[in-house]
Amino acid sequence: MALDVYRKKRDFKKTSEPAGADGSPSSGDAYLIQKHDATRLHYDLRLEMDGVLKSWAVTKGPSLVPGEKRLAVHVEDHPLEYGEFEGTIPKGEYGGGTVILWDRGSWTPVGDAAKGYRKGHLEFELHGEKLSGRWRLVRMAQRRGEKRENWLLIKGEDDAARTAADPDILEEMPDSVKTGRNLDQVAKEAPGWSSKTGKIEGPRVDPSKLKRAKKAALPDFVQPALATLVPKAPSGAKWLHEIKFDGYRLIAHIDRGEVRLMTRSGLDWTERFGKQLVEALKALPVEQAVIDGELVVENDAGASDFSALQQALSEGRTNGFVFYVFDLPYLDGFDLTPCRLVDRKAALAGLIEKPNGILRLSEHFEENGSMVLQHACRLSLEGVVSKDRDAPYASGRGRTWLKSKCSHRQEFVIGGFTPSSTSAKAIGSLALGAYEAGKLVHVGRVGTGFTAAVAADLFKRLDALKTKSSPFAAKLTSDEARGLNYVKPELVAEIEFRAWTGDHHLRHAAFRGLREDKPAEEVSRETDDAGQAPKVAAPSVKLTHPDRIYWPDSGVTKQGLADYYMEVWPKIAPFVVGRPLSLLRCPGGVTEQCFFQKHAWKGMNKHIGEYKDPTDDQPLLTIDGREGLLGLVQGGVLEIHPWGSTITELERPDMIIMDLDPGDGVSWERVIEAARDVKRRLEEAGLVAFVKTSGGKGLHVVAPLKPRADWTETKAFTKSIAESMAADEPDAYVATVSKAKRKGKILVDYLRNGRGATAVAPYSTRARPGAAVSAPLAWEELGPAIGPAYFTVDNMPTRLAALSSDPWKDFRKAAAPIPKTSGGKAGRKAA
Repeated sequence: MALDVYRKKRDFKKTSEPAGADGSPSSGDAYLIQKHDATRLHYDLRLEMDGVLKSWAVTKGPSLVPGEKRLAVHVEDHPLEYGEFEGTIPKGEYGGGTVILWDRGSWTPVGDAAKGYRKGHLEFELHGEKLSGRWRLVRMAQRRGEKRENWLLIKGEDDAARTAADPDILEEMPDSVKTGRNLDQVAKEAPGWSSKTGKIEGPRVDPSKLKRAKKAALPDFVQPALATLVPKAPSGAKWLHEIKFDGYRLIAHIDRGEVRLMTRSGLDWTERFGKQLVEALKALPVEQAVIDGELVVENDAGASDFSALQQALSEGRTNGFVFYVFDLPYLDGFDLTPCRLVDRKAALAGLIEKPNGILRLSEHFEENGSMVLQHACRLSLEGVVSKDRDAPYASGRGRTWLKSKCSHRQEFVIGGFTPSSTSAKAIGSLALGAYEAGKLVHVGRVGTGFTAAVAADLFKRLDALKTKSSPFAAKLTSDEARGLNYVKPELVAEIEFRAWTGDHHLRHAAFRGLREDKPAEEVSRETDDAGQAPKVAAPSVKLTHPDRIYWPDSGVTKQGLADYYMEVWPKIAPFVVGRPLSLLRCPGGVTEQCFFQKHAWKGMNKHIGEYKDPTDDQPLLTIDGREGLLGLVQGGVLEIHPWGSTITELERPDMIIMDLDPGDGVSWERVIEAARDVKRRLEEAGLVAFVKTSGGKGLHVVAPLKPRADWTETKAFTKSIAESMAADEPDAYVATVSKAKRKGKILVDYLRNGRGATAVAPYSTRARPGAAVSAPLAWEELGPAIGPAYFTVDNMPTRLAALSSDPWKDFRKAAAPIPKTSGGKAGRKAA
């Protein structure tokens, strides 16, 4: 029978999913999608055919972008009654987790549905409450040993389609079309067919049972606790350590369904952050509460990003917010500020039993504080907040909360600006200050970190605040005042910088956004316990002869190279940290002798590490942080060539690189065509392709892998692609390195993918005139205007500031297992 497999997988004494009735095949046209939070969140697409619901598990959910392929795993037929199911499948049962009815409606096949389903190419139109228009389901050929049947769900080009820049329908409309609830609300209900039972509240946290809790009325506002800056994270059992977030501090005030979001200075910003956060707080099992947390926007690495938050707010977007909660000063009639931190956090965890997309608990670490800080810094996070586990909640700045940072980051008052040299209505730099003893002291300028839109917005704001007199207490020098327009000191800027100079000015500063939640008069220069600005890890590498010129034609010095790498550190780190490295060293610059180095040398900087390769008599070189990267700069390294594997998975690569090296007489347009050809072949093989300039003559097409195949399998796969390209178009491509055969052709170099072979890292400089860098691009950027050496040390930071999103933002998320090769042909094709 059609439902035999469905029934064998379930124990209907334990789950309230419908068993379904057997009957004659129906001619119905029901369509639905159930959002299913099981081992992994996915979306179950179901189409009524032959009296059952034909079903596919769409791992990432449907996409409205035409041509974007979403994996849809064909699963067992479900009964028609399943189209009404919404609830919780008990843990331990097949598919255990929460289910909501995300969309429903009808479907119309295009052509013969039975024939299309049988042949593996089903085209249809949806008429749902959320999804509509034309769609395709395309079956993929099964690989040897593969048990599951994989299909692809693809949106057609029509009026219902969206572009990649439009909102994601999954984030825009996350709730049930049947009950209006979200997964978290349904998860709090009793297991079973919960759509019929209504909401069942989970057990509440009883604040009266917390030691030291005092009965009290709900306060109108709780002044937040603030952390004191220290040079390093404390150690000892008394401390808990949390990751320092990079966003807006908010105090959530909940009073019988009414929610207010207050800044640390008491401003009501409820309307700024959209309805989703308010609704998530309303859904908590509380009558009254005050919750302390931080609102952030996370970047692609999962780290909070203040610049991204600023951009979202300036554009009026409210999707993508995450509210991390970390303290609970008040709950349901009780003042919890006298309670121990660990007790308050335990009570808060009881309220946030299961994190949802926007509301999450800030977890803590009980390990050694310096170790937590070290790992936070390696991940390019802002730092750590260490809290006394037994301390009460104390408003204002105190010693029970301590913060230690990975880099300098603080607020400064804007006291003036210089206009942009390229735009009449944009700023070029800002003059900054901080208050000391009630006087505004000048601390220098910031001239980077502005997108074009931000620079224009700042000009508009500051032009309205212009004043003839300087707001700074002391008269500025002629250099400090050159080109400066003074402004009333009302706006506060968040600034990241590398160090303080000897005369207490900022060094290598970058603008990160405006701080509208802090009054200008409260801004003072942060100092550590010794009264000095804390030192940051990266500049601890001393550069000898920092003015040595590495690229004479561009005027790039050793110090300039170090500054560049600190600017791009968050981008380059995933590709160079924790990997074996081959290095091109040019101690005297590009015009002097250069040589490759893969083993240690005399006088090598102590921050460059070594790793034992079992096949090599000498250890390999590696780095584990920013200090190591600056150590390479000190050693005259102008090119960084990492392995395609990490030192933890040395024998299993996690990426492949196809190097397209044009011979004499090959146009740039042909190189671009070759890159698109490689992309198509990799995608047919089930991989995702990314592209970057080489910084030399060609392009690199890169695909992330799940590290499962070994070097032999990986090289064989890339060889099969190169040889198939050469066989298909022998006049255009060669797969052999012989220069005699390369004139007028493109070498598809697959040899970068053997054990010990390397290719230049994304964002690495090249030891060639012009100080070019290997630049990750979006596929749509490929064109005659951007050549292989277009991006350089000078213009790459500007490019990064101007980008609305990272073209390689989903690189690691896109990792897939390398497919097996068969008969010299790589990959799979749709049936």
